[in-house]
Amino acid sequence: MARTEATPRTRIAPEMRAWRNALFVIFIVSGLFLSSWVSRVPGVRDSLHLSTDVVGIILLGVSIGAIVGLVVAPPLQAHFGTRAGITIVVFAAALGLAIVGLGATVLVSFPVVVVGLALLGLGNGAVDVMMNVSAAAVEKRIGRTIMPFMHACFSIGTVAGAGIGAACAALGISIFWHLSAMAVVTIAAGVIAVRYVPNTQDVLDKDAAARASLDAFDDPAVAAAPRRRTFGETVRSQITVWADWRLVLIGVVMLGMAFTEGSANDWIALASVDGHGLTNAGGALVLDVFVAAMTIGRIGGGPAVDRIGRVWSIRLTAALGVAGLLLFILVPVPWAYVTGVVLWGLGASLGFPLGMSAAADDEQNATARVSAVAMIGYLAFLAGPPIIGFLGQQFGILNALYVVLVLLVAAFVCAPALRHREPAPASRPREHHAA
Repeated sequence: MARTEATPRTRIAPEMRAWRNALFVIFIVSGLFLSSWVSRVPGVRDSLHLSTDVVGIILLGVSIGAIVGLVVAPPLQAHFGTRAGITIVVFAAALGLAIVGLGATVLVSFPVVVVGLALLGLGNGAVDVMMNVSAAAVEKRIGRTIMPFMHACFSIGTVAGAGIGAACAALGISIFWHLSAMAVVTIAAGVIAVRYVPNTQDVLDKDAAARASLDAFDDPAVAAAPRRRTFGETVRSQITVWADWRLVLIGVVMLGMAFTEGSANDWIALASVDGHGLTNAGGALVLDVFVAAMTIGRIGGGPAVDRIGRVWSIRLTAALGVAGLLLFILVPVPWAYVTGVVLWGLGASLGFPLGMSAAADDEQNATARVSAVAMIGYLAFLAGPPIIGFLGQQFGILNALYVVLVLLVAAFVCAPALRHREPAPASRPREHHAA
């Protein structure tokens, strides 16, 4: 039997359960506010009378804002603590969402929409780092692999947000009222949930003071006083983590898996239409199959990782992704390319969450390391669409997808970098037992 990477415990202490459940909510909220905007892109385009290329520019603005958020997240967390940091960036994302609605339909102003999207992207990128660091911490302390399910919650949030957006569009509800209402929901859910997240400066820091604060995070007097790290220390940690070759290899896995996921989100519908002759509705249905398969893979991925480990989980899913891509590209028969899409979705399901967990193994600079690999993932999402588009114009959209296959093979090869690292005995967290 393969060695498990986490030893399951029969019972979870109430404070750990509350922390875990709070993060489930925060991941859902993150997906919710992002997909609320995406669901109204056609309406924003029509309201502002934008051409397709200009829509592409403002979509790029969201990604750039997200990358800025990835960079500022560690200093924010260092200064304010995890709980306060998440609260600040959730407020920023919600404010950005409301500004988009205001600019789209009340002021009818392109610059106002751009400002709102930049703020939305910044909040999304920053909360991505903080919630993943906190998720890695609670995962360690519970002793079970829960990061894939956390990301499944994000997917659930995106599906819910897209559904609400579609319903609002169908009912003729104004973009302003829709996005403003979602901003209020985002703030309310985020503020309530984050109360159950410990407010240590770095929940994975092996500093004794931070660890003591984490152990007693249910004590308000302790939780309100996180250890402060200087701005210079935070910036240095963000730079020095790149000297770790293991982190670079984790980044390769993240690059391959994020590119695999992003290319499907952006191009699978069009590839189904142009490459396999489906209608636009059929192409959208193929995309739904991919998203459903990826979500199922994340929901069921945790127990599989606990049984066979991170390395073989990545290798198995990468192999499924390669098989799925080959079926989708080479076999123009409905049962074959739909099966390929299912395998493609399963193949993309675990790379991002397991890469986050692996980056957080080194407790010395966990926040900076998670920020670094998250940045690689976001760059893959940013660079993927134009690369696939350029290659598709030159060689055909199906042939362009071979670059995804190459990156999946690279992820397979670099998978050993994700092998679980046991913490040093002195820094191992104490076990929690339910009362």
